[in-house]
Amino acid sequence: MTDGDKEKYLKLVLVVFGVIFCLVYPLSVVWPSGWQWHGGGGSYYFQMICGVYATLGIFLILASKNPSANRSLISFTVWSSVVHAVIMGVQAMGDARETGHLIGDVPALLLVAVVLWFLSPGSGLKLGTS
Repeated sequence: MTDGDKEKYLKLVLVVFGVIFCLVYPLSVVWPSGWQWHGGGGSYYFQMICGVYATLGIFLILASKNPSANRSLISFTVWSSVVHAVIMGVQAMGDARETGHLIGDVPALLLVAVVLWFLSPGSGLKLGTS
């Protein structure tokens, strides 16, 4: 895949993932066991997560206009998605009530990380690069 193709697809996936991040709340209404911890019982936590992901989603959409100028944001999204997925996966495996996350948001976060990493300029996003 050429660098030009990668940039074209990166712009598209930044918008798609940005929109999905903005839709964390509706996703959790449609499929709570795969997207919402404790069935939404911890509403303060859930509201905070929805707000953080909606904000990240908006910034990813904005980054789609010039991905090269937003490498730090893309790198943050890659690494924070990996960390979030690993922690959530370990916790879900230890709590039978939360196993839906193993087929919901855990693989979704890993997919976000892998796709953004692969399509990012240089495909070598390392900690601390901008």
